[in-house]
Amino acid sequence: MSHKIIFSGSVGAGKTTAIAAISDKNVVSTDARASDDVKLKKATTTVAMDYGVLELEGGTRIHLYGTPGQQRFDYMWEILSVGGLGLVILVDNTAKDPVGEMDFYLRNFKSFLKEKPVCVGITRMDLAPEPRLDDYQQKLIELGRYAPVFEVDARNANDVKTLVRSLVNMIAVGA
Repeated sequence: MSHKIIFSGSVGAGKTTAIAAISDKNVVSTDARASDDVKLKKATTTVAMDYGVLELEGGTRIHLYGTPGQQRFDYMWEILSVGGLGLVILVDNTAKDPVGEMDFYLRNFKSFLKEKPVCVGITRMDLAPEPRLDDYQQKLIELGRYAPVFEVDARNANDVKTLVRSLVNMIAVGA
């Protein structure tokens, strides 16, 4: 059995790092030298996608697709979502308005999420403890959406696997 899960979020939220942390195969990445204001955050950025594979017990394969974070590549979000069974949104808690960023991605994936589950991973909470996980949950309630929210270190395989397991469980029960 195979599943396709999409990772999305803003530039620097940890999508490429998260996929690399859990992939059992070499990650295919389309990083290019960052330009414009992105280069102030990091040297390279994803321009098309990241791809990895996670093998679960029992032979289940999870195909992991990471979207570019820059809005100018938003056409890739729809392309990569085709056939996807769920969405992981990663949010950098050090961003100017991280709760607003979660809202932005929920709205941009609205048609995909009509029938697909989502979970949210908050990165860099060690650098910015505010907003808290409860603040994200409150925003989700305001939007009328259920989604688990986790603090994650995108470099930590166990943290990222928690996100994926949560999403796979939601897919399995038809959430």
